[in-house]
Amino acid sequence: MRHPSARFRRASLLIAAALAVVASTTSAFADGSQDSSRPQTAAPSSFHGVNWADPRDNYASDAVVPSGLSAGDDYRTVYRKAQKTVEGFRENLGANTVRLPINPASVGTTWWNSYRAAIDAATAAGDKVILSYWEAPTAKDGKIDDPTTWNQMWDTVTAAYRNNPHVYFEPMNEPFGYTTDQWVQVCSDWLARHSDVPRGHVVISGTGYNDNVTGVGASPALTGTLLSLHFYGFWGSYQTEADWIANLLPRIGGYAWRTIIDEAGAPMTVGLNYGAHNGNVFTSYFAAVTDIARGTGMGMVYWPGLRTGDAYSIESLDADGHLHDNSPTGVAQLKWGYGFGTIPPVNDQPAAPPGTQVTQTAGGRCLDVPGYSTTSGTQLDLWDCNGGGNQSWNYTATHLLTVYSNKCMQAGTGTATTGTAVVIQDCTGLPAQQWTVNANGTITSAADTSLCLDTVASGTADGSAVIVATCSGSASQGWKVG
Repeated sequence: MRHPSARFRRASLLIAAALAVVASTTSAFADGSQDSSRPQTAAPSSFHGVNWADPRDNYASDAVVPSGLSAGDDYRTVYRKAQKTVEGFRENLGANTVRLPINPASVGTTWWNSYRAAIDAATAAGDKVILSYWEAPTAKDGKIDDPTTWNQMWDTVTAAYRNNPHVYFEPMNEPFGYTTDQWVQVCSDWLARHSDVPRGHVVISGTGYNDNVTGVGASPALTGTLLSLHFYGFWGSYQTEADWIANLLPRIGGYAWRTIIDEAGAPMTVGLNYGAHNGNVFTSYFAAVTDIARGTGMGMVYWPGLRTGDAYSIESLDADGHLHDNSPTGVAQLKWGYGFGTIPPVNDQPAAPPGTQVTQTAGGRCLDVPGYSTTSGTQLDLWDCNGGGNQSWNYTATHLLTVYSNKCMQAGTGTATTGTAVVIQDCTGLPAQQWTVNANGTITSAADTSLCLDTVASGTADGSAVIVATCSGSASQGWKVG
């Protein structure tokens, strides 16, 4: 049985195509009506973002004021500061999304008149903005503090921004005080009250600490909304990327195509090398979450892009209001999660040229490790090319094809005959792990040069199992490396 993440990749590609059609025509309401003047839905994979947080954390009884701003700032001052901050996020990280906190003490107040400038500056620059409600630290029970003032807050916010194509609304951050059914009802009521907000611009938090989207994803009442997931390294003690991936995937279920990871972060001021994936809780965690975000087409919004005094803050703010990276390797790994470039350096080795795709020319699909498995003996297959780490190969000077930096493509268990499965194994340099990329497009095994990389029954479809077979010149034996 194929690992569930295969469904994620397929769904990601299908939803991207569907949303591209929607974006080129109109935006659809939940009731099926359409209005081209309404904001249009963006695919989750287009959210490359950061949280801009209050230095005290966003749990506040009074107004939330993101780092670098002051509650006494007027609109023009906030706009000027926000312009510089948003530009810094974009230039340093490639970010195009900012997640901002709101609460009743911030909205409809004097500070709201100024705070809106942060939203306006970001959207004027073309950035997406996710506005999320945070409860106060008094009860901090994972429930809305006061439903009446919460509704009034959202009435004000949606009236101001429901027609802005760059603004998205997250009814609550981390609703851990509610059961799944209770939370679905809260969100259903929100959607009914704000039916003039396109569902594609509503981001529904996962249950618990936003740590599982399967319950909200399965609810028919929430059809058409985006989902948000939180995932942190302090939730476990794993020291391998594979273990973190195994922890993460059940939290997503079959809903990667609707999901934005709008909080994920790790220590960025303590000197960790995020290029060395395994052997450390946080480097292996961050490798896993960025790899899955990229490979499944989920959006990613880092926590925090900027929060003064927070060791997780990936950026710091100088006296002139400019942003600076706190961890070059952390930034490189985050950009990888956003979908930029090739795989970052691993174990201090330069990334030249990992990230190469091996594509079967007959069908245009990529050589793929099913389900991001790191288990030796896993048979390779074909899958739609998505830039994931499980499709990122390095063809070395010693004729090895490596993936994940430490696994090699191998013909069988070491003795290759026609029909032998092609698998991943720990790299040893055996002849069965050595491959020659030929000028005619074939890839032959050093274990037996009469054997070519091929697929079962010359398949070209998703899931076609990869084997070696007697070289015959068939179309399924044609490959492109790079």
